[in-house]
Formats: sequence, C-alpha cells, structure tokens
Amino acid sequence: MTKQIITTDKAPKSPAYSQAVKAAGLIFVSGQGPFDPLTGDVVGSTIQEHTRQCLKNVQAILEASGSSMEKVVSVTFILAEPEDFAGLNEEWIKWFPKDPPARQGAKLPIQAKGMKVSIAVIAEA
Repeated sequence: MTKQIITTDKAPKSPAYSQAVKAAGLIFVSGQGPFDPLTGDVVGSTIQEHTRQCLKNVQAILEASGSSMEKVVSVTFILAEPEDFAGLNEEWIKWFPKDPPARQGAKLPIQAKGMKVSIAVIAEA
C-alpha cells in the first residue's frame, strides 16, 4: 500500500504530524483546531466559531487531496468542555445538513492555545 502526504497552505501546519494522509482509497485528516492558517491564532471565541474554523481547515485539506466534505464518512471531535456540545451541534448541522457522517466525541485532555474543539475526519478519496 502506498501513502501520499497531503499538505496545503490553506490550513495550519505542524512539524509533528501531516495535515492528512491519503491511503487505501481514504483521506485521513489529522485533528484540526480553530487556528487561522496564516497567523496561527485562534479564530473566534464561541464554540460555534471554533467549530466553523476547524471545519474550514478540514475542508481546505480535503480539497487539496481531491476530496470534499460530502465524502466525509467518519469524524472524531474532542471538546474542551462538555457543555459546548449543543453549540458544536448548532454549527455542525450547517456543514452536514443531509446524510451526516458517523461521529464520536471525547473530552479534550489538555487545552492548547485556548481552543474549545479539535476535529479529525476520514473521507473517501
């Protein structure tokens, strides 16, 4: 099996991990925080704004791989605070209004740079 590393300047980068890996007909997108790809700053202050920025970053990476949000099959989100779950869902349904992907969530063990959520996805290539 061959794998292809996916990178784009339209999403935040890290020296510690790939933005995404394409393998076995799937795109595995690393957890994306609510960071501006140019400045590295957190975008917004509400869970809705953080969720939106995470999904914008995911979308940019998927597009760079030749995939799209419509091809997302599984999502893992990690919240800093469980009480933000309703706000996450409020923004979520705007991105996945029909036939949403499978999803699981957990509580974020650490809070990096004040982020409220991190979102990772698996999509069809």
